[in-house]
Amino acid sequence: MITPAAIVAVASSAALVILGLALILTVWRVVAGPTLPDRILALDMLTGIAIGFIAVIAVKTGFSLYIDIAISLGLVGFLATVAFARFVLSRGNIKSKPRAATANSNTQKRRAGGKKR
Repeated sequence: MITPAAIVAVASSAALVILGLALILTVWRVVAGPTLPDRILALDMLTGIAIGFIAVIAVKTGFSLYIDIAISLGLVGFLATVAFARFVLSRGNIKSKPRAATANSNTQKRRAGGKKR
């Protein structure tokens, strides 16, 4: 008969192999990602994979402090993702601001010209 400890050992080893494969594929996406949002999403996924690694190690070793570390990493990863998302949004606004400023200055010049005549 198979003991529960043996099942946990096999399952955690399989989980580590799967997480390792996911890590390799995600690192490839960070390196080869065609756009910045793809890379940001891959970095967020790397955080999730790291949390998975820590959780599996915590179950495998029975050391519960690792769970607290995984929760902290989750919070930091969330904040990093929000910061990257705000960066991407602000990058888009920087490109559109000069066009709006140019349009406003042209409108003001026309109005000023109309008052002089």
